[in-house]
Amino acid sequence: MDYDKIIALIHSDVKPALGCTEPIAVALAVARAAEALRAGGAGEPQTLAVGVSANILKNGMGVGIPGTGMVGLHVAAALGAVCGRSRYGLEVLHDLCPEAVEKARALVDAGSVRITLSPNDELLYVYAEVRSGEHTASATVSGAHDRIVEAAFDGVQLPLDPVSGSSEGASAPAVEPGFARSLSVREIWDFATTVPIEKIAFMEDSVRLNRALAVEGLRHPYGLQVGRTLLADDNKSVYGDTLLIHAMAWTAAASDARMAGCTLSAMSNSGSGNQGITATMPVIAIAEKTRATHGDLLRALALSHLVAIHIKGHLGRLSALCGCVIASTGSACGIVYLRRGGYQQVCAAIKNMIGNITGMVCDGAKVGCALKVASGVAGALQSAVLALDGQCISANDGIIEEDIEKTIANLGRIGSVGMKATDKMILDIMTCK
Repeated sequence: MDYDKIIALIHSDVKPALGCTEPIAVALAVARAAEALRAGGAGEPQTLAVGVSANILKNGMGVGIPGTGMVGLHVAAALGAVCGRSRYGLEVLHDLCPEAVEKARALVDAGSVRITLSPNDELLYVYAEVRSGEHTASATVSGAHDRIVEAAFDGVQLPLDPVSGSSEGASAPAVEPGFARSLSVREIWDFATTVPIEKIAFMEDSVRLNRALAVEGLRHPYGLQVGRTLLADDNKSVYGDTLLIHAMAWTAAASDARMAGCTLSAMSNSGSGNQGITATMPVIAIAEKTRATHGDLLRALALSHLVAIHIKGHLGRLSALCGCVIASTGSACGIVYLRRGGYQQVCAAIKNMIGNITGMVCDGAKVGCALKVASGVAGALQSAVLALDGQCISANDGIIEEDIEKTIANLGRIGSVGMKATDKMILDIMTCK
């Protein structure tokens, strides 16, 4: 097995992200355009015009922007112009400070930031154009939240190097297109269970970042306080103190904090911080509660991350299907591994998840995502326990097939093709409120 090739895939799709990645993609495009404007000697941006795809608009309308107390794409764009650094990638707002927030607020209040729906058919697309006097600069993010594919100053295309251009950079090994989709669950299982542990020691970063977000969400009243409510003393008679509640609470708390604008980074999966949280925190919480070995935790996280990446390879970066369906399917597999299950139980857990919560819609990034995350975790635990007991949804049921890869492909078709009309209707409802 080519361990390094699969590790390169993980590195390409598992990255730190500061803030919800749809507004961050907008901030990144504006930051790159603003850098081009300054490099051309035109000074600071005076006006910003940003065109975004429908899914970027949907996921950027109601989510908190870190450290601002505000929501939406306008402030994200303004911050990208004021303090964004494209070389930071998904952590483009790493240099955020109170002064930058005030400057960004002033730009928005002056009507200098315009956000429009782009006619582009791409699911993940941001085109940012900034102006200062008679000079203009632009940048385009497409295909992935941190993939800058174009930058220009006064109509002249600029090179895309690791410093001034795409955050993919030279440090990340190239991953061939379609590799995530072409992997099989069997290959993922074999990798996670046999890779030398030192090669996946970097999984500790997922533990460090996402656990810190969970702690923050449990300590402070972010968003809907889903995690805090589940663990509140007054509610112990309702929820008890089980592995299920522990996993739900810690995962939801991390989402609570992130969606409400916490300034801590999340370890994302497939371009989504919430998906990274949901693919990791249930596994981390159960590993801590059951005192699993450190090595088992790292292998379980690798398994969870890769299953989520594989399913997203069928689905695409953005869709009408809630990402927690995919991420919690990954965590169900990680939980099976921690509980000493094998490959067949992992396949059963995936089928149980797909037969259970497929159809949960994404109606934009917002504080309410913590509730969906909690529901996904509950499904993951239920699916894992059933799988460990030898119970698996039959191929006679709905979209489930005997072959695990065909089952995953069916989920991908539903989310990427079947729910296109649903996606449009959701956006219509959101923009007409």
